[in-house]
Amino acid sequence: MAGTVRRACAAFSAALVVTILAASLAAEERNVIFATTTSTQDTGLLDALVPIFQKKTGYFLKVIAVGSGQAMALGERGEADVLLVHSPEAEKRFMDRGFGIRRRVVMHNDFVLVGPESDPAGIRGMKSASWAFKAIAAAGVLFVGRGDNSGTDVKEKKLWRIAGVSPEGQKWYQQTGLGMGHTLRVTSEKSAYTLSDRSTYLSMKRVVDLAILVEGDPDLMNVYHVIQVNPAKWPKVNAKGAQAFADFLVSKGAQELIANFGRERFGTPLFFPNAVR
Repeated sequence: MAGTVRRACAAFSAALVVTILAASLAAEERNVIFATTTSTQDTGLLDALVPIFQKKTGYFLKVIAVGSGQAMALGERGEADVLLVHSPEAEKRFMDRGFGIRRRVVMHNDFVLVGPESDPAGIRGMKSASWAFKAIAAAGVLFVGRGDNSGTDVKEKKLWRIAGVSPEGQKWYQQTGLGMGHTLRVTSEKSAYTLSDRSTYLSMKRVVDLAILVEGDPDLMNVYHVIQVNPAKWPKVNAKGAQAFADFLVSKGAQELIANFGRERFGTPLFFPNAVR
């Protein structure tokens, strides 16, 4: 009798372990690691999108908000399942090296050059961002860059190259190594200039003393793509979860939300949907 009880207990314990492991595996399969830019977090867009996706699909999104370069580095190491980034040239290299699959356009906004209302470098209304950069350098007025290999940082460096200026090491040039929101605060405190995506600037306009001085240059276009990390490179990637979220971002419902996000508060959307349905 005692042996029968022991065998029954052992069988129950084994079944319990299998059940716990299965539940743990199922829970793990529901987790999706999503690496994205600070602009999508700082603006509150993720707060609007993520709960809808989670409720609709049952997946749980673990968000890592960093610069585009850092987000892609996570993808290259298999430490993220899906990316939403805005650094087109780096994205193409990422895809060419086989780290990503199905790069799809999601939305766009634009970059703006912001600075103190007094505008000591005299750049207000310039039609060319690179001309404005050159004027800031000539005036020796403080410019604050991010220096974090983000999409904004890459765009800024490209504009300096077009302007024929090497700002590194100059007294009038500083880098924060921080995200867009923090960089805007630093820029405001120092009465300096910086390059920002329009959406983050608008979301923080009430708390920083900065004005848009240069806008509308075609070189300031800012496009966001969603990329699924390649499971052939990293078998542990949650490929199904990544595809579910990528599909959600380009779905009609998400695109409509993006089209209206910020309109009521700012009088204009912070992002403009681009997915073709």
